[in-house]
Amino acid sequence: MEQQLQAGMDVQVFDLDQYLLRSTHRRVQALAARHIQDIALKLHKFDSVNIQLEHGTLGRTASQILSRFRMLTRHAPALSVTFHTILDEAAQSSGQIWRHATRLRLGDASLAALDSLRSKWLSHGIYGELRRQQRRKPVHVITHTRRDMRLLRDVHRLADVHHHPLSFVAPQAALAIRAAAKREAFPMMKRLPPGAKLIGTFGFLSPYKGFETAVEALRYLPEDHHLLVFGGIHPHAIARNQPRDAYITKLLTEGRIGQSVIDTLREGGSTSLALDASAAQLLARHPQDLHDRLHFMGVLDDAQFMTAMALCDTVVLPYLEVGQSSSGPIAMALEMGCRVIASRTRAFLQYARYHPDRIEFFDIGNFAELARRIEAGPPPAPADRRLSHDTTTNAALYMRVSLPPGMSPPRDAAAAEKAAAPLTPPAPAALARI
Repeated sequence: MEQQLQAGMDVQVFDLDQYLLRSTHRRVQALAARHIQDIALKLHKFDSVNIQLEHGTLGRTASQILSRFRMLTRHAPALSVTFHTILDEAAQSSGQIWRHATRLRLGDASLAALDSLRSKWLSHGIYGELRRQQRRKPVHVITHTRRDMRLLRDVHRLADVHHHPLSFVAPQAALAIRAAAKREAFPMMKRLPPGAKLIGTFGFLSPYKGFETAVEALRYLPEDHHLLVFGGIHPHAIARNQPRDAYITKLLTEGRIGQSVIDTLREGGSTSLALDASAAQLLARHPQDLHDRLHFMGVLDDAQFMTAMALCDTVVLPYLEVGQSSSGPIAMALEMGCRVIASRTRAFLQYARYHPDRIEFFDIGNFAELARRIEAGPPPAPADRRLSHDTTTNAALYMRVSLPPGMSPPRDAAAAEKAAAPLTPPAPAALARI
């Protein structure tokens, strides 16, 4: 966003210090309060302030998040807030909580109920603050789906709500990255056969990503298909004294990596085995071991992330439904011109409404359908490859809600990226982004 907006206004980004804001120590919490206050006291010199709201970046508890959010919003001369997650929509429903309880999963039911209450309290506190502020000054809200826009406008009575899908890569930049992308940029790709068909999954390794569906689908694809997992464990999920993350263990098990036939028999509940002369075969490498076709590529920076997408024949996003409203990897993959196959989640379906006929879908967890889709090859490309919503239209929206009274964005949205002249008097508008 900083790159997209620099052509039309002066942008200063305020980083939120996660060491301070996520700490549970009382003394560090005092420093966190001062950190937010220091940012808030600088906001008066800007024409507008935009908050990229991921709730957890402001603190651990609902009270911390609300108090810090209020301090920032009350000091902003004009405000826009971008919601990346609608918490009250992502919270577990009363039906899900009841199902936990009826199955005597009382611990799960209690945790789900507390999480639901916390999410609703926090989100309603934020909506209430924005309603109060919109009576005093310009307040704009940006969501990533039309559905979320209607929810915040019609149900939560926020006055000025806009919607635009996530957008990261400008068309010209995507073409340049694709032209320069080579397998040699990734040492682990060098040893793959030149004709190997590459399937890529992207994002931090977490159970809701559903990567095990892609691993299972790999078994039903020809030997020349390879699955590349780009990503690693999120730093906040790294556990002390844990020899291996549980989700990595799940992926290795699904791929039969490091297993023998005897391990599989034990999984099936065999408690005793009569070993004869063929015992060596049982102890040898499992015949379905995918080690040679499943490759963990590690964590990448932004440039490597997009280069990796350009090198993949297919980008697969087999996520589970967890109530999220947006996804960075699917936006990047589509903007990079990749073939994208995604699970049928609400977030992906909503995103596809901005880019019809650009994404192939399969039902969540259906590895058989996924394998068939991958092997069948991509459908015919649309006649017009340009995306109707991209970095240009995204920048134009942010400029429209951020410019002070008397300044208008250009009619041609492309001018927002090409030149600042139509937008700026002698001093360009100043935007603070948090």
